[in-house]
Order: sequence, then structure tokens, then C-alpha cells
Amino acid sequence: MRIQINGIQDERFYRPIQLISNLFFEDPEVIYEETDSNIDVTFHIHVQKDSVYITGQLHAERKTLQAEHKKELNDLRNDKERFKQVKNTLSYVYLSLLQNYTGIIQQWGILTGVRPTKLFHKKLKEGFTKEEVYRLLKEEYLITDEKIRLMERIVDRQLSVVPDLYELQNEVSIYIGIPFCPTKCAYCTFPAYAINGKQGKVDSFLGGLSYEMRQIGRWLKENNINITTIYYGGGTPTSITAEEMDLLYEEMVHSFPNVENIREITVEAGRPDTITPEKLEVLKKWNIDRISINPQSYIQETLKAIGRHHTVEETIEKFHLARKMGMNNINMDLIIGLPGEGVEEFNYTLAETEKLLPESLTVHTLSFKRASEMTKNKQKYKVASRNEIEQMMENAVQWTDKHGYEPYYLYRQKNILGNLENVGYARKGHDSLYNIMIMEEQQTIIGLGCGASSKFIHPKTGKITHFANPKDPRSYNEGYEHYTNEKLKILEKLFLG
Repeated sequence: MRIQINGIQDERFYRPIQLISNLFFEDPEVIYEETDSNIDVTFHIHVQKDSVYITGQLHAERKTLQAEHKKELNDLRNDKERFKQVKNTLSYVYLSLLQNYTGIIQQWGILTGVRPTKLFHKKLKEGFTKEEVYRLLKEEYLITDEKIRLMERIVDRQLSVVPDLYELQNEVSIYIGIPFCPTKCAYCTFPAYAINGKQGKVDSFLGGLSYEMRQIGRWLKENNINITTIYYGGGTPTSITAEEMDLLYEEMVHSFPNVENIREITVEAGRPDTITPEKLEVLKKWNIDRISINPQSYIQETLKAIGRHHTVEETIEKFHLARKMGMNNINMDLIIGLPGEGVEEFNYTLAETEKLLPESLTVHTLSFKRASEMTKNKQKYKVASRNEIEQMMENAVQWTDKHGYEPYYLYRQKNILGNLENVGYARKGHDSLYNIMIMEEQQTIIGLGCGASSKFIHPKTGKITHFANPKDPRSYNEGYEHYTNEKLKILEKLFLG
């Protein structure tokens, strides 16, 4: 699909236009210079000067469509605010034209970002009523009633689980990245390196990680800053040995302030083939009982196709082992739209999940991430149609409602199938606090370890500063002292500057 757009000179609008185009077409080419060469659809956009009023026309196949939108503003405080309003108004007109042209309704409207519920929280903090927020999302962002209700339901749940969510800016959460896995899954873009034969790298990596933990912990202690949650991710943190896990958690307890008051500690054990009785004993020893055991699918052929070298039986066996050994807060992840799977296969996965009933369940919609094996070889991985994807999501919603799960967090990704979402569901008392923190961006999250990203949020202004450790173990091992010092400088400015 080749799309020509006339009337847009500001290159800052190119990206939002491209993102909306991607919702409707496979790899669309958007052209901003007039040409007669093989154009499928032509848009004429007019932005009225000194106001936020945009009109648009679509010309294709002897068809002409029109749309317009005007945003009344009492206060244009600065150029950044004006640009944002013009961008949203332009997106409104462009999306309206494409919806009319294709017949495809985008349930998330003009939103293409990761965190829709953050917008809902922002408006509540600004003093809007829920009714006003609902109307704004529907009329200005073109979000459907179904998705707005989902957002409201999640926001209500989050505020009941973390009543002080808006007052946690003077605490931090910690993400610890362990960059090793048994093998790398085809859809994965996380820092994940096959652990076999890499023991030297693991030893060096854990030495650098311990240094980071000690230095960051010392600074937090000296400045009386507490930790809300800790999350061990990766990779697969249970890929390392039980002895290494034991030493790592001992370092956590010695390095970090007031560990006994941390509200939640999670360890990803996503690959069932990494779970052993010895590792579960270590988790119990350090009072860690929130873990993830991720089937993704209960279809063996699917697991083989995506590079997960464990069996369905192993997932079930390790779940029961964890239960037997006292793990009472288990999360499981499922993925909608895996290669070769349709509604029937996903329903089977839900039926198998019903036999286990973990405390929480995250339902992901497959996303073709740019650097993944799956994206590089799309022709090899055939996925379900948009209608099938939407049906699978609806089946997941009905299944979770039936079994007593409430949605508690939500995020979206680029290139996600069906332009849908990933939703975390939990039974009462088992919502992941870290997931809420990372999605709603109400406090700083310090990333330690290989590939770990830090997100520093100013306690007063809310301004976000990003900082990332290197993704490969060798670079991390060579530079962890430098990266630690850089994070400490940012923390000094953030909390003491």
C-alpha cells in the first residue's frame, strides 16, 4: 500500500502518521512529496493556522471521503503543548478517514503508545471525574466503550491494591536482569544468552551484579530511600544454579535497605526446564514465593516451533512441584496468536490452564518485535487472522471472568496482532505490584544487571530519564563499575539536587 499525504511539512508528524498507517496495512509506504507513481490512496490535510482545526480528504478508487476535527483550547501553554494537540487532532482526522475507507474500527482509537491506563491515571490526578475521563477518551481519542471500560476497571483495581500509588515517588523499585536462558525463543528480544558452556561468563556477570547491588543499596540506605518491589527478570533468572541463586539473594538481603518491608519480590522461573527442587528450596529460604512458570501454549508442536525446548508435561509437573513445595503465588503466561494456532488451539490451552488455576495469569497477544527470529523470518511463522485473534482475546476475557480473575494491568506493543493488548489478570491479593509500578510510571525503577533498563522519574515534576546497561554479558562485565556510577549520579540529581 502506497499512501501519499499532501499538506504536511512538519516531519514531527511523520511518525504518528506511520504508526496509524501500520494499524490498517501491512508495511505501508507513506510519501509526502507529490508523485503520480503507483499511489493507492491520496490524503489532503489542511491544518488551520493559529488554532487546532484540521480537515482531511481521502481519494481512492473514485471514492472521496472527508473528515474534520477541531479542538477548543483555553490555554496553549507552550509549543510542546500545542504540538501535542495538533498531533492528536491530526491523528483523529487521519484515523477517521482510514476507518471509513477500510471498514476496520481501531478499538484503541488514536492511541499507539504502550501504556493507555497511564493516561486514565493522569487525568484523575489532574482532577477529572471518571465520567469526564470516559468522555474525553471516547470523543477525543476515539477509543471504544469496551476498551475504556477495561481501562477503568484496571485503574480501579490498581488503586484498591496500591491505595498510595500516587504517593510512592519517594521510594524506588528494583529490576534485576539475569541474561541467561536454556535456549532463545523465536519471538524474544530480551537479553537472553544460552547458558550452556558459558559458566565463566555467568561467574563474571554475577560478580558485577553483586557490585551494582552493593553500591546502589548503600546509596539508598544513606539517603533513607526504601524499596517498594523487586523483580528478577531476564532471560530466565532460574537458569543459574541453586548455589548461585542462594548467594544472589543473600547479597540482596545484605545490600538493600529494610528488605523485610519490601512489599513484593518476584522471580521469573518462566522456563519450566530450569526449575528444580533445590532452586525452589532456595526461594523458600529467602521468603520469595511469587514466581512465574510460563507455558505460553499447551500445544507441543507450537513449543517446538518457537524454540521452547521443554514439554507440556514438564510445565504441569513443575507447577505441581512448586505447589507441593509451598509456592502460593504462581503466575503463568499465555500467548494469543502463536504460529499455527487458532481459536481451537487457544481454547485447549485455556482448558489445560483450568486444571492448574494459578494465582495470576498474563495473556499476551503476539507481537512481531523487530529484532526477533520470528520477525526476520515472517514467512516461516504463519499466524491467525485478525478476526481469530479478536475471538481468542474475547475467549480469554470470558474465561478469566468465569474463574474469578480481575484485570489489573495492561500494556500494548508495536506490531501487536490485531492491534490488541497484553492484560494481566489476578485473583484477589495476588496482583503483581511490580507490574503496576512499571506500567503506570509513578516511581523510579532502577535496573541492575545485564540489559537492565532504568527509568528515573523525578519525584516532583514526573520527568522521565532513561538509562540502560549493555545487553551482552561481555560488555557488562567490562563496564559495570562505570554504569553503576552513572546511575548513582542520576539518583543524586533526582533525589538530592
